[in-house]
Amino acid sequence: MKTFSRRACLHRLGLAAAGAALAPLPVPRAARAAEAGASVKPTPAEAQAISKLAREFMERFEVPGLSVAFARHREFVHQQGFGFADTAARTAVTPAHAFRVASISKPFTSTTIFSFIEQRRLALEDRIFGEHGRLGFDFGKKIPADVQEITLRHLLTHTGGGWGNKKNDPMFRDPALTQRELIEWTLKNLPLEHAPGTSYAYSNFGYCVLGRLIEKLAGQPYAQVVQREVLAKCGITSMRIAGNTLAQRAKDEVVYYSPKGGGNPYGMNVPRMDSHGGWIATASDLVRFASHVDGLGASRNILKPETISLMTTPGTVNEGYACGWSVNKAPNWWHGGSLPGTSTIMVRTASGLCWSALTNTRTEGLSPALDQLMWKMVRAVPAWKG
Repeated sequence: MKTFSRRACLHRLGLAAAGAALAPLPVPRAARAAEAGASVKPTPAEAQAISKLAREFMERFEVPGLSVAFARHREFVHQQGFGFADTAARTAVTPAHAFRVASISKPFTSTTIFSFIEQRRLALEDRIFGEHGRLGFDFGKKIPADVQEITLRHLLTHTGGGWGNKKNDPMFRDPALTQRELIEWTLKNLPLEHAPGTSYAYSNFGYCVLGRLIEKLAGQPYAQVVQREVLAKCGITSMRIAGNTLAQRAKDEVVYYSPKGGGNPYGMNVPRMDSHGGWIATASDLVRFASHVDGLGASRNILKPETISLMTTPGTVNEGYACGWSVNKAPNWWHGGSLPGTSTIMVRTASGLCWSALTNTRTEGLSPALDQLMWKMVRAVPAWKG
């Protein structure tokens, strides 16, 4: 498999710094008055500049298809597709096309968890495994003592003490294993490398466990719970868990492409990744979600301000990562995603802008460049005040 630089890898995992208009998200009349000019759309010249940036980026990184969407103060101001959703059929990307979002799935899982915290059904210091854990002995009768110390906060902030993605990521082991079988095998065979809460290691496996916690608490499948607790409240109806094969491609889902050595987009167990990397969405779906948890308007947000603040407060081990969100001191919040055939970014800024970009390939250096591309597009429209 092609080797990626450490910087590119970090960006692919969501740790990077972070064309028609859609119908606006509903905003109260008073808020509209306070946000005069919020829905400024690009002038023809600015739209041309955005298109030029997209074309140059796609040519440089051999990107077949790209979809972008932007909202300012919770109103969509621009969305556009570029290139091809299916190169063989010459199907052009439109804003309605869905892409695998990879690790951008994690903020959706975190937001679902925090909806339960807000309902007082969970607490950040709740333990996960063992005698006093929320999952008890569901995944094995012999749980190591240090694993029994793992809390909900540890899993949300990637500080559980092990199971990182740098090498031997459990989530990419034998695709034939079910989630239950994989979790049981991992707990039995992969001991923690550090005491919980003392070290940061980005863990897809930790978010897989969070998906199972959601299912146990709700008594329903993970995707169904997220639909009810998060997506429906944001007005999102098109998101779903991806299939594995080209034949399982959803309606309006793009085809994924990978350079030689870049991994097979159709050789993974994507449904098994549900809570850490399994969703498909349009760029506008992601922007709509980010706009509903931006912390900038209580009447628009699906969580209380104090809950959003708790979710986006970084942990003590890594000040750049909170609970399912990369963060900085601006404060901006974001997450990226990467799988063979997919590179994605979703950003919420302190200035009231939210945006997302999705591609149907992954090449060397693409992820950090995708982040940079979106900032360039924002700055091409001065009225957005990016």
